Amino acid sequence: MLSAPSQIPSVKRPSGSGSPAAPDLPLPIAEALTQLEALDPLGRLHWAHRTFPDGLVMTTSFGIQSAVLLHLAHQLMEREGLAPIPVFWVDTGYLPPETYHYAEQLRARLSIDLHVVQPELSPARMEALHGRLWESGRVEDLQLYNRLRKVEPLDRAFADLGVRCWASGVRGSQTDHRKGMPLLELVRGSWALRPLLSWTSRDVYYYMQDHDLPQHPLFEQGYSTVGDWHSSAPDSGEVSGRATRFGGLKQECGIHLPGLMGEGI
Repeated sequence: MLSAPSQIPSVKRPSGSGSPAAPDLPLPIAEALTQLEALDPLGRLHWAHRTFPDGLVMTTSFGIQSAVLLHLAHQLMEREGLAPIPVFWVDTGYLPPETYHYAEQLRARLSIDLHVVQPELSPARMEALHGRLWESGRVEDLQLYNRLRKVEPLDRAFADLGVRCWASGVRGSQTDHRKGMPLLELVRGSWALRPLLSWTSRDVYYYMQDHDLPQHPLFEQGYSTVGDWHSSAPDSGEVSGRATRFGGLKQECGIHLPGLMGEGI
């Protein structure tokens, strides 16, 4: 039987503290980007482990394509004899049952050091205070939902553990905004590394086949991306990829954007 993943407490920043201080980067950002461009995704993770030995984590959604970065981290751990990189997972309380089962499957197979991040507000309390924010059809309500259930909980967890750099599976082909993202960028007080930024969906698919990685259960039902149950949909003849998310009103939840706590998104 699997042990329970670590629960990260919600810790508020001191009042009036403002934006968190940027962690030191031991080389100029331009030089860092040049080094990262020359490396493959596994090499980029290894670079981050050497550069931020005391403050590197990963994030995952346990979505359709999450297995790739998790597997790369597992390979790095085995090849270099390193301790597992802590993996942060934001559990909004609204994920499909299939995602929870998939998370357990990957956690067991890839020896993931999993830390579950949860919002301060329970789903019931949030709905009592703010309503079912995803049903209004208003972008500002979706922004509030994403800030309460995703962005703020993750930022608090990062601040609590002193995270200096976090690696994610963001890819440039996923959204218009992500096309312009750099490999390394300061995002709300921590350096965001995107090892898979240049990969296509085809690259991801064949990597999973080559390494016999299990697909998310909803992949066979036509989903190419999946988040919360109420804001995800399978691809159709007209809409696919991230355009299926949030009822088509927006493509980003705010976690990967530099605005403080998702402001201005």
